[in-house]
Amino acid sequence: MNILYGIQGTGNGHVARSRVIAKYIAESDAKVTYLFSGRDKNQYYEMEVFNDHLIREGLTFVSEGGKVNYVQTTLKNNLWQFLKDVFSLDLSSYDLIITDFEPITAWAAKLRNKPIIGLGHQYAFGPNTPLAGENWLAKWVLKNFAPAPFGIGLHWHPYQENILPPIIDINLSRKITQNFIMVYLPFEDQSEVTDLLNTFSDYNFILYSPQLTEIQHGNVLWQKTCYQGFTNNLTQTRGVICNSGFELISECLHLGIPILVKPIHGQMEQLSNALALKQLQLADVMHHLDEDLIGNWLEMLDDDIQHKPQLIPNVAKEIVALIMAKNWEKTNELSETLWKTPIFQAR
Repeated sequence: MNILYGIQGTGNGHVARSRVIAKYIAESDAKVTYLFSGRDKNQYYEMEVFNDHLIREGLTFVSEGGKVNYVQTTLKNNLWQFLKDVFSLDLSSYDLIITDFEPITAWAAKLRNKPIIGLGHQYAFGPNTPLAGENWLAKWVLKNFAPAPFGIGLHWHPYQENILPPIIDINLSRKITQNFIMVYLPFEDQSEVTDLLNTFSDYNFILYSPQLTEIQHGNVLWQKTCYQGFTNNLTQTRGVICNSGFELISECLHLGIPILVKPIHGQMEQLSNALALKQLQLADVMHHLDEDLIGNWLEMLDDDIQHKPQLIPNVAKEIVALIMAKNWEKTNELSETLWKTPIFQAR
């Protein structure tokens, strides 16, 4: 089987999830080409697992100060280049297209009537999935940004029969906990975040973001986002403060790490994730950088409340086996099997 796998590069969740999938595809007889879009070429890092990959401009969202900036989003996206990439993408040699919310591969497959699977968190949004911050534009984007007639959704609860548990590296495990809090709020003003964290002088923080370079600011250590360093710190941290993207939170739940999330304003997916986490009682939520809420959350960590790891099954291996057997339309059966034993327990 010859596969074209499209991966949305905005944020790191899609790429992190695809790293795990790529390892299992590499063990099969399939040939795969990966196509990334939505991020500048020089902002991808540690891509060795994606041996044969293409990078295109694609479409993305621009966030400033923790909010989606729709004007800048419109100005930044080059629609002409996007259309050119869609129509110039040669799909003739591929048996199957997979898209993790990547629009070039999705639209190229749709216009050429090629077999395509949508695989990712965005394909979990249906009539029963918690929604927040929805409006006609957000719903239209979710439906049409990277359309796929068949979707395999990922979420923390089986809201629909096409939903599987999160895809993570199941080999992740907690190491000896170190005395620091990990913070990942790349869509916020990093200086503002640093100033806020500096007010909690009794705590040490490691602040990750793609635009930072390593430097110490009082009790806050800046670090540039990188796969290995980020993962190492994640397995040792006392707790995580982050936006409400799906993948990092899933890893934290798997490891039993306390989480405080701050969704991006105007981003329906993140607002909906925050709502789901609150309903499922899996994390604490703040809707703006709130000094009091952060202080209360840090005190909770000091109380040494135990958070049990929520061990996630090897979803990636099961999905790849399903795809290689060309049985992806039996996702509902796999969903029933994987959710048979409850995975995520309220705190």
